[in-house]
Amino acid sequence: MFTLNDLEAAAALVHRSFAPTPAIAWPLLAARTGAETWVKHENHTPTGAFKIRGGLVYMERLARERSQVRGVVSATRGNHGQSLAFAGQRHGVPVTILVPRGNSMEKNAAMRAFGARLIEHGEDFDAAREEAMRLAAAEGLEFAPSFAPDLVKGVATYALEFFRATPALDALYVPIGLGSGICGCILARDLLGLSTQIIGVQSVGAPSYALSFVAGHVVTTDRAETRADGMATRMPDAGALAIIRAGAARIVTVTDDEVAAAIRAYWTDTHNLAEGAGAAPLAALMQEAAAMRGKRVGLVLCGGNIDLDLFRDWVMA
Repeated sequence: MFTLNDLEAAAALVHRSFAPTPAIAWPLLAARTGAETWVKHENHTPTGAFKIRGGLVYMERLARERSQVRGVVSATRGNHGQSLAFAGQRHGVPVTILVPRGNSMEKNAAMRAFGARLIEHGEDFDAAREEAMRLAAAEGLEFAPSFAPDLVKGVATYALEFFRATPALDALYVPIGLGSGICGCILARDLLGLSTQIIGVQSVGAPSYALSFVAGHVVTTDRAETRADGMATRMPDAGALAIIRAGAARIVTVTDDEVAAAIRAYWTDTHNLAEGAGAAPLAALMQEAAAMRGKRVGLVLCGGNIDLDLFRDWVMA
């Protein structure tokens, strides 16, 4: 999909907007899990999540190749939309974002603050995505998918930073939404010639990639029932699944209760606030603590954008 030189160039582009995010070995997390636990803090980007990297690479390529862009439209539960809006502002490209009804009010507000036109449609992400594709055709807009080579290359820059900032990791836990993050980690690992196991994490209530990984082909689900909205996907991307099946060791599923416990652990052990998908890797490590004892393990804290009301109702209940 890309070379190491391509990835280095993407990292340079990203770093024109913000510095590499911290990678920290937290002693209290090590005491909790029994593993040397390194955290990549993607909650410290300008949008509070890793997706900004893909948005910057996507929008730069679009603006470079197209002299005029009428606008970009996409669907999101929040972080992808923020990334496109952030990058669109920098290139003067209007951005329209479709979100499902009942989406995070705070993520919606953030997207609007970055300049996006926000439209609520449907009951879940996949319904919003279908409407975004319809709107692209109706209004002559560029449809930005949630999984595409530009996005994977962009988010892979955090993996490049992580692998180079830490001693050799035995394993790396990565949450799966539509797959750009874990695919970026797999491709960066392979380009660097490392042997780190990449372990995907999904919700028990939204296990489409976990089911597909075992079946060997795309398996869709009727519902995606999880409060970790960044992992609430019913329809896997076939291209992402191919990369995951070729390069991931396994996919672990975690309950919402386990994710809530991991959010609390992040706060007490590091004083960092994690959203549901951001805490899912720690939840998976806590579930597999016996197998990982004594190993050096990486966790991607992919975002910290959790609504205060959801935090009170779910995490502090």
